[in-house]
Amino acid sequence: MDLFGVLTMIGGLAMFLYGMNEMGDGLAKLAGGKLEKILEKLTSKRIMAVLLGVAVTAVIQSSSATTVMVVGFVNSGIMQLSQAVGIIMGANVGTTVTSWLLSLTGIEGSSFFIQLLKPSSFAPVLAAIGIIMTMTAKDNNKKKDIGNILIGFAILMFGMETMSGAVEPLAENEKFTGILTMFSNPLLGVLAGLALTAIIQSSSASVGILQALCMTGAVSYATAIPIIMGQNIGTCVTALISSIGAKRNAKRASMIHLYFNMIGTILFFVVFYSANALVGGFRILGEPANAAGIAIVHSLFNIGSLVVLYPFADKLVRLAQLTIPETPEEKPQQADEFARLDERFLEKPGFAMELCRSAAIRMAQEAREALDHALDNMREYSDDTVDKVIAMEQNVDHYEDALGTYLVKLNNCDLSQADSRTLSILLHCIGNFERISDHAVNITESVKEMHEKNMEFSPKAREEMEIFSNALHDIVDETIEAFKNHDLDMARKIEPFEQVIDSISMEVKQRHVKRVRKGKCTIELGLLLDDIITNFERVSDHCSNIAVCMIRVHEDGFDTHEYLDLVKEEKSSWFENEYYTLTDRYALPVKKKKEE
Repeated sequence: MDLFGVLTMIGGLAMFLYGMNEMGDGLAKLAGGKLEKILEKLTSKRIMAVLLGVAVTAVIQSSSATTVMVVGFVNSGIMQLSQAVGIIMGANVGTTVTSWLLSLTGIEGSSFFIQLLKPSSFAPVLAAIGIIMTMTAKDNNKKKDIGNILIGFAILMFGMETMSGAVEPLAENEKFTGILTMFSNPLLGVLAGLALTAIIQSSSASVGILQALCMTGAVSYATAIPIIMGQNIGTCVTALISSIGAKRNAKRASMIHLYFNMIGTILFFVVFYSANALVGGFRILGEPANAAGIAIVHSLFNIGSLVVLYPFADKLVRLAQLTIPETPEEKPQQADEFARLDERFLEKPGFAMELCRSAAIRMAQEAREALDHALDNMREYSDDTVDKVIAMEQNVDHYEDALGTYLVKLNNCDLSQADSRTLSILLHCIGNFERISDHAVNITESVKEMHEKNMEFSPKAREEMEIFSNALHDIVDETIEAFKNHDLDMARKIEPFEQVIDSISMEVKQRHVKRVRKGKCTIELGLLLDDIITNFERVSDHCSNIAVCMIRVHEDGFDTHEYLDLVKEEKSSWFENEYYTLTDRYALPVKKKKEE
């Protein structure tokens, strides 16, 4: 094999690894975090966890990625070790799908149907379809993702073919065959497979490389089987590295992955090589391996390990706990809202975005609850309610800090167009939610001052503020529902609602001024009322900001002032109808003539 042959092999390997990465990323983007969300929720039954582990890994083409995600789930308290063990077992089986796809390169035959199954026949077609889809996708992000998957798969297959062709001359190289013979020693074979997989961080890729080497005809099953065993252990390295710096329970999850593969390998070696010694040697060990044979061995090992070790899943958990024992200060782990935003999930941006959206919704609901308590405190004062509002506002502040930091990191990832829009909305909206909780505290403080100074509104003012409070509660409620469900139609109704709030505010202030002039209210109470009304207005302004942001980002525009100016200048019939409907719904009580 000359220099150009080496360069061709390196090029083939580069295409192979790039195609695998591109296909996996495209599949993950197309799933949009939904698979991982299912993984998070449907793991109460172990058999279901195993099946989910198989399915998710088969789709994203990486048992390492699935296991790293499980480590993140356990680290954040979303998942318990007893649930994680099933997914880890399933991930090992799911990763065998790749080897079966790659085994297509070894198909031989002259019939049209057989030729059609060869990657060299259908990969160019897939590449052409993929290119057309990506170039004509425009705003159809799913179409682009499917195109990238097809291109990635085609590049993967081209890389496999190139690599296989480049190494073919090695079959006649005595030095190469001598090295391979050395790996027929089971221990050396395991170490070689382990090292290769640990370096490239993918058992699927290392199995693919082994399948390419098998095209030379110089790799026997005696050499291939130990290497496959080592590759299964080597894939644990990614999860072990990911668990560095994580909580002890997350470290235990990565150890379960390691123990599962190590014990499976040991059991296989004991049974297989004992049987081999008893029968005087399996004939197959001396035969040259092929791509399909590698896929069969890989599948049999992983499925066999699952069948044998599944009944002992709890023992694996216990073994991991003994390896990393509990410390006296270690507390029972619970799901921490902020710990969910684990950096490990950044490897799958679609799922990370789903986590951010869920956290933002919880933040919005906390801000709404804080405001509701503040409004309730106006009706019936309580010091406990004041403390609740302050505690909720502090929690909303924590949400903003954690989410803002995580979203900035997520912004540097490779996001789909839909996720990029969601990220823009979240970055714009979380600040507005935080300000709503701030205004809830301001309202509470004004009400507290009134209580301490034994001041109270007149019956008329109380009636007006009750209507005003109901309107404020409803606009916040509708804004958060629009945000939660990404309902743009509901979001468009917020702006007329905000203008109704402004009208109510102006009317309440005018009525209060008249009462002050008539001596029915004090100036000091008027100042506190003005503070409360101002905070009401600011809350509705933030609702408008959230709704406008949702609409403008969806329309690929970010100038909210331009949008508001346009709405105010060109009030359409639906806008005016909505405005007058809301005006009637929240109409203040009619003043009697003697009060005017």
